[in-house]
Amino acid sequence: MNEENILEVKDLHVDIHMAEGLLTAVRGVNFEMKKGETLGLVGESGCGKSLTCKAILGINDKKCKPSGQILFDSEGLGRVDLLSLDQKGREIRSIRGKEISMIFQEPMVAFSPMYTIGNQINEATRLHITKDKKKSKEISMEVMRKVGIANVEKRYNQYPHEFSGGMLQRALIAMALVCNPKMLIADEPTTALDVTIQAQILELMKELQKDFNMAILFITHDLGVVAKMCDRVAVMYLGKIVESADASEIYANPQHPYTRGLIGSVHKIGSKKEERLFSIEGTVPLAMNLPKACGFYDRCDVRVEGLCNRAEPELVEIAPGHKIACFNCPHEACREQRARVEASLAGKSASTPEKDASDTAGRQKDTVKSIPGNKEDGRK
Repeated sequence: MNEENILEVKDLHVDIHMAEGLLTAVRGVNFEMKKGETLGLVGESGCGKSLTCKAILGINDKKCKPSGQILFDSEGLGRVDLLSLDQKGREIRSIRGKEISMIFQEPMVAFSPMYTIGNQINEATRLHITKDKKKSKEISMEVMRKVGIANVEKRYNQYPHEFSGGMLQRALIAMALVCNPKMLIADEPTTALDVTIQAQILELMKELQKDFNMAILFITHDLGVVAKMCDRVAVMYLGKIVESADASEIYANPQHPYTRGLIGSVHKIGSKKEERLFSIEGTVPLAMNLPKACGFYDRCDVRVEGLCNRAEPELVEIAPGHKIACFNCPHEACREQRARVEASLAGKSASTPEKDASDTAGRQKDTVKSIPGNKEDGRK
């Protein structure tokens, strides 16, 4: 593990056993995060973004079976593989909420309606920081002030239904940051908010990131949010990362057809009224019984017949820090990968006719032997 990295995800798979078969929701994801940086994980709904992030904390449903490695630089345990820990054990619980925290998609669902906001924020404080009720309350209220919640003394004792959507999102951020984590996972934290409140929340997260010096893994499908928040971007499709680069590079020079489609679907300031936004046809397929082919094949407008439908491209580096998984790319690394795969497919195609011819000859010989009266039949 690189000393600069706080997290390294290596060949992560998440399989879900269902009555209909095996659902391969996450298929070999690789990425790393440095201290203090923001990585955006982008893609449509159903691409496996949330399952990937929940696998880091070990909070996926018990039907989900993760494999691979998730290496984390923990203060108490050193460099540890999170997947090797007992997901209900003391070690992972010492990391979960304290060193790695998460902001969930829907704050109204994330909070229990049965307990006050202060009680729920205070739970993490008493578990990881201090057992003293008075001191833990002071810490919780201080964090509530930092995230911009006014009249904290009153708000501390109120229930979730007494908060507005934006204020509830602030409370959820406070609950995630109360233990000063090294890493924050934000799973579409602004989805349910209007544009004005969304901008306030994003600005708040950037300020708190500087104050706490924490890394942020930001999950979203909104490329406008990515441009504002992220240092690097990983584009995910059908359980795999198909392109990754610095945020500025992704916007200036997108290479994968899926990335170009996502950027083309965003309205740009100064565009003409009659100009239509780009639309990617179709939907993300179900990740079950997938063929050996590019996952984006059915929706791609630059697919190569006989190649993209017979093999799946791997991530290759086309420039420092810029990786892409596509056969139809002009860069040297992509061309080399395409040439290797085409040669392999040609070799398989060449061996198949020989095998078929041998099998046919064998069947014809057996037929001749079985004809009555034939000398080779062996019967008088």
